[in-house]
Amino acid sequence: MKIFNKLVRDKIPEIIKKSGGKPFTVILSPDEYSKYLNEKLLEECNELINATDNLSKTEELADVLEVIYSIAKFSGISLENLEEVRKNKKSKNGGFESKIFLKYVN
Repeated sequence: MKIFNKLVRDKIPEIIKKSGGKPFTVILSPDEYSKYLNEKLLEECNELINATDNLSKTEELADVLEVIYSIAKFSGISLENLEEVRKNKKSKNGGFESKIFLKYVN
């Protein structure tokens, strides 16, 4: 028996069954779902940080986006609204392309 105790993608139990495993799953309450989405986001961000090549980074970025999309949907935030807010913040404050590192302010 291998213990996971984590949120997984919707098709993972079926994939496990097809490979001969017997997954034990539960459906989370809204509070649990919110908690485990946050944990999944941290997990995927850590995997992205540790990715060493572009293929791995691309896959981990896709995973991070999938979790972000799920958090937005669960929170009642449309992807259109999320993108609009992102663009507005970038217009107002800029992005991160210039690689500026603020050391201190006097």
